[in-house]
Amino acid sequence: MRQLAASAIVLEVVDLGERDRLVTFLTAEHGKKRGAARGARGKFSRFAGQLQPLARIHLSWFERDDRDLVRISESSVERSFSSGDQLERLLLGAYLADSVVAFAQENDESATLFRLLDMVADRLVRGVEPRLAARYFEVWVLRLSGIFPVPQFCPSCERPFSDGAVLVDHDAGLVCLDCTGSVGARGDRVAASVLAVIARINRESLDALTESSPTSSVLLQVEKLCARVRRAFLGHELRSYSVMHQTLRDLP
Repeated sequence: MRQLAASAIVLEVVDLGERDRLVTFLTAEHGKKRGAARGARGKFSRFAGQLQPLARIHLSWFERDDRDLVRISESSVERSFSSGDQLERLLLGAYLADSVVAFAQENDESATLFRLLDMVADRLVRGVEPRLAARYFEVWVLRLSGIFPVPQFCPSCERPFSDGAVLVDHDAGLVCLDCTGSVGARGDRVAASVLAVIARINRESLDALTESSPTSSVLLQVEKLCARVRRAFLGHELRSYSVMHQTLRDLP
């Protein structure tokens, strides 16, 4: 058995037995892990108020090579994630955490993904527009996972997407309008303005995007494109994404 410690971002917390909690968390050095926090549900637990989704905490834990589940021993909050009474931010936080659970690899170094999630959570706490933060996060998670299609040029003819592209149905890849017939591609049209925003996300910081934010209509198209790519890879939609949209749609 060995003891490890690192800054971690809480992704998911569920009850385990009568007194414990099962915590899924992400670290830069050790990737995604799951651990048992014994006694965390107790009234006077040392973990009280700390194990909240998207909070960044300093964790200490014990692990063994023959067990997938680690044992969390100590924790202290480095940055909380408080959405206050903002329902949209609360739902978005759950969706961001769920995305990392789906795409992060167990026990693999995840420094870039950790920095991305930490930065986006921090900006949300500071009041960045949630939908812009979500689109930035989505594009980068899919890119870091190696499944986001290149938005600059056609993989078939290698020419730039100057007039937009088509998102191919069968593999969620992009091809230019001229190549759709030659490669037998069928799918949804992606406007050049959408590809331009994705290119901006690839090269600019979220803070820079905030200073000159894309329009709501273009961000909606970026969201739909990311959702198509995500579903094609996972084979299903994330439950938190569906819940978020259903809940916001039902609001008066």
